[in-house]
Amino acid sequence: MKKSLLTLLIMALLVPLLAVPGQAEAATHIQVKKSVSFRDQPNTSSNVKRYLKAGERLTVLSQPNSYWYQVRDAGGTAGYVSSSSQYITASSGSSGSSGSGTGQIVKSVSFRTGPATSASRIRYIGAGETVTILSQPNSYWYHVRDSRGTTGYISSQSQYIRVGGGGGAAVPPSTGGGSSQNNNVEKVIAAGAKFLGTPYQYGSNRNSTASFDCSAFVRRAFQNGLGITLPADSRGQGAHVKNKGNAKSNWRQLQRGDLMFFMSYRGTSASSYSGINKSRATITHVGIYLGDGKILHTYSKESGGVRTDSIAGKHWEHRFLFGGSAL
Repeated sequence: MKKSLLTLLIMALLVPLLAVPGQAEAATHIQVKKSVSFRDQPNTSSNVKRYLKAGERLTVLSQPNSYWYQVRDAGGTAGYVSSSSQYITASSGSSGSSGSGTGQIVKSVSFRTGPATSASRIRYIGAGETVTILSQPNSYWYHVRDSRGTTGYISSQSQYIRVGGGGGAAVPPSTGGGSSQNNNVEKVIAAGAKFLGTPYQYGSNRNSTASFDCSAFVRRAFQNGLGITLPADSRGQGAHVKNKGNAKSNWRQLQRGDLMFFMSYRGTSASSYSGINKSRATITHVGIYLGDGKILHTYSKESGGVRTDSIAGKHWEHRFLFGGSAL
């Protein structure tokens, strides 16, 4: 009986470390750029073990989603840390070069569990998909994270991937031209993408980037990207867009970089929002439209902070009030 209880206790301790979705097949390292919370679970409401200091090197054990790494510190303690580029940088030590930036797949390519053609194939990544480059262990392979948050390896040959500049954000690339308006939009989106994974806090300090609520995040993206200061809350930002005279009630008519405004959550089905006069509904949320049915925003601690989401068929589509350019 005692032996059985001991076995169960050992398994209970080991399972969280071993049976984690997205387990990395090869050791990858990251380095702390800025003091960051070292937590016992991958969310901002979990307990803080301690604060990691700038310069500390961590071993990545897995990546349960796009916003968190499960890591082991130099003392052997396992925990979770934000994957945001403002806190950490990729590092592969002496075994290869570090990487940061994005790549766009130009031809369907195998996504594997290790840097070898003999490694198991996770899936095929299709042309047009964007991946975040975490490191390059050798001249033939990239260690990447796909848009679903899964990490793996793909060929570094130019026939399969076109590498773009920094950011490391899982944000759909621009398909627009090179006009001044498009350039300004891309500056705002790039500025916002740098905060992916930054924790959510309702009523956050508008002068801080340690956490954001929805309107503070949008405001910071415009400040950092273009030096433009929008109103401090979502209702004021909505009024600003309406005053421009280009507000649209159909989100499918929006352009990349437009702001999107939403009413309060009432459920996941369209019927939950039927009969509501949306022209009189109160704005409770704002985000930046990325095109291709995606939005860059932040809305709760549980969601992991700043992130991207799809709109179509989701409660976001049913809650949408109007949108338009703030420029």
